[in-house]
Amino acid sequence: NKLFGMKTSGSGKQRKKPPILLIGLMISFIWVLSGLYQIDDSERGVVLRFGNNLQTTMPGLRWHIPWPIESVEVVNVNVVNRFKQQTTMLTSDENIVVVDLVVQYRKTNPVDYLFNVRDADETLSEVSESAIREVAGKSDLDYLLTEGRTETAIQTQDLIQQTLDDYGTGIVVTKVNLQDANFPLQVEDAVQDAIKAREDKERLAFEAEAYANDVVPRARGDAARMIQEAEAYKQRVIADSEGEAARFEKLLVEYQKAPQVTRERLYIEAIETVYGNSNKVLLDSEASGNLMYLPIDKLIEHGRREEEKTNSGGTPLSQSSQNQTGRTSESPRLRGRIRE
Repeated sequence: NKLFGMKTSGSGKQRKKPPILLIGLMISFIWVLSGLYQIDDSERGVVLRFGNNLQTTMPGLRWHIPWPIESVEVVNVNVVNRFKQQTTMLTSDENIVVVDLVVQYRKTNPVDYLFNVRDADETLSEVSESAIREVAGKSDLDYLLTEGRTETAIQTQDLIQQTLDDYGTGIVVTKVNLQDANFPLQVEDAVQDAIKAREDKERLAFEAEAYANDVVPRARGDAARMIQEAEAYKQRVIADSEGEAARFEKLLVEYQKAPQVTRERLYIEAIETVYGNSNKVLLDSEASGNLMYLPIDKLIEHGRREEEKTNSGGTPLSQSSQNQTGRTSESPRLRGRIRE
C-alpha cells in the first residue's frame, strides 16, 4: 500500500492520495507547453537563454525551452511608432524659441534594439532633443519661423539617424516633422509687433520696387523721345540754315549782275508776303488826302458766296466782284505810291 500511495487508517479503511509521479508528469507537461509562442508577420522573436541572445525566430508557431532557461522577446519591426517632444532652445541670434517635434521611427533590427543600448526609446528621445538643439542653434529666428521649417526637419532627421547608427540602436527614423516653432508666452506680444514691422517693411519695399519699375522705364522713354526730337530739330535747323545760305549765295550772284532789278524784286516779294497775310487794305485816294478802308475779309466772303450762287444757278457776278476787279487793276498805281 505504501508503494502505491495508499495509507491504512486505524479503522481499517484506506485513503487514496494523488500519485506523486502523475503530478510531476502533469507539471512537466504544462511546463513544456509554456514554451510554445506565436510570431505574427510583422514581428520577430528574439530567444534568450539565461539572458543571452540565442537566435531570432521568424513568423509562425515556435517553441523554446521554457522559463527559466529560455525566454522570448517579441519586437514589431513593421509598425511605425511616433513620439512628440517639445523643447525650448536658443537660436543663433540669441532668441528663445519653443519647438514641437514629432519623430516617426521603426525598429528594424530586433537584436540591436534589445541589446546595444539599455533603453532604445529613451535614447531616441534624448538624441532627438540634442539634434534639434544643434540644428536650431545654427539658424536664426526668422529662418525657423518662416521658410526654414522643412529644411530644419530634414537636417534634424539626418542628424538623429546618424547618431542612432553610431549607437547601433536598430532604429530607423522614417520622418521628422517640425509641427510648430513659436515664442514663449512671456514675449509673444513683443515678437508679434516685430513680425508686423518686418511685414510692413517688406510690403513697402515691394511697393517701392513696383513704383520704380513703373517710373524708370517711362522716364527712360521720355528721355529717348526728347533726345530724338532734339536731334530732329538740330537736323532741321542745319538743313534750313544750309538752304538759306545757298539761296543767299545764289541771290548774291544775281544782285551783283543787276542790283536795281534785284532790289525791286525783293521789295515786291516782301510786300506780297505782307499783304498775303493781311485781310485789310488802306488806299490813298487821288481826289482827296483821305485814306479809304476796305474790309477785304468781308468782300472776299461775299464774293465767295456770289461765286457759289453763280456756279449753282448761273446768275451773273455781283457789282462788288466787278469793283474788286477794278481795284485789282489799280494795284500797280498803288505799288508806285507806296514806293514813293
